Amino acid sequence: MKNFEIDPFIVMDIIRESRKHDDSIHFEVGEPDIKPSPKVVEMMKNKIEESFGYTESKGILPLREKISEFYKKKYNLNIDPERIIVTMGTSSAFSLAFSLLCQNHDYIAFSDPTYPCYKNIAKILKTKYLSIPVDKTTNYQITPDMLKNKKIKALLISSPANPTGTIYDKNNLIDISNYCEKNGIYIISDEIYHGLVYEDFKEYSALEFNDNAIVINGFSKYFCMPGIRAGWIILPNSLIRMGEILQQNMFISAPTISQYAGLAAFDYEYLNYVKTVYEKRRDFLYNELKEIFDIETVPQGGFYIWANCEKYTNNSFEFCKKILNEIKVAITPGVDFGKNNTEKYIRFAFTREIKHMKEGVERLKKFLLA
Repeated sequence: MKNFEIDPFIVMDIIRESRKHDDSIHFEVGEPDIKPSPKVVEMMKNKIEESFGYTESKGILPLREKISEFYKKKYNLNIDPERIIVTMGTSSAFSLAFSLLCQNHDYIAFSDPTYPCYKNIAKILKTKYLSIPVDKTTNYQITPDMLKNKKIKALLISSPANPTGTIYDKNNLIDISNYCEKNGIYIISDEIYHGLVYEDFKEYSALEFNDNAIVINGFSKYFCMPGIRAGWIILPNSLIRMGEILQQNMFISAPTISQYAGLAAFDYEYLNYVKTVYEKRRDFLYNELKEIFDIETVPQGGFYIWANCEKYTNNSFEFCKKILNEIKVAITPGVDFGKNNTEKYIRFAFTREIKHMKEGVERLKKFLLA
């Protein structure tokens, strides 16, 4: 049996354990509990009988046109639908991107801490990767100075970021774009949490500053459709055909019913409601947790809070295990997201109702502050 030396996705193990108890409180999983727009459900009901065959590998044209309209509306970008490939969630989009860009000795770089599946997808594809340590001094952003003297083919950034909820500011994104363009480095931009941005903060697509950027997004977070398993990748013109060929051979096409669901998901009035709900949840949980933990960065987007637990432990994995076992509160240990001091951090997701989170906070306060 081939040994890929793949690390477990710890949060999924925690979900399994926490669901053994009906009274568990869930801060662990980045899965929206809000249902998608009613228009999505109606579309799926209407299209079920048309959904048993393949679509073309890039995806149905009406959905690619709808995604193109989204970029015009949100970023004032004109994206040719031919540049868009509909994928089976963002995971397959990352597989396409890594396969397109990185050959035998090419490196892809991303931050530490970051979403753990980046490195594991790279390992499975035998893509070399470089982890760049980031911390509160740069608001957990990679800067051009961190890239100097590093021989990389691609840079993967995430904004808003998982697990920190921080957003790449405009000037840094421009500087990174200029650096990468000058040095022949591709930017891969994970924009899955775009739309879930709070207060006066603003998210920018990498395509606003670099037309050769590879942008990945999907329907699982902002659009509240994690189980639909549909996303998209936007490619520069030079990679479109090869991306289509890889899609044909690796995945054939995204599920047909999921593509129809995506077609109905761009319900902007409903999406504004979703954003409002998560902003209220963030405000509640942040204000409660800052009394218990050291929170270095206020989450600007997404639905995570990255909390320093050093006053209680230097082993976030054992800490989270103990809390789950003793008070049935599920939290994700920082070590799931890298090796850069992550044993001192934990991640909370505010993907449940405030009433549910309030019970969890009360249990934590009794357990940690008594």
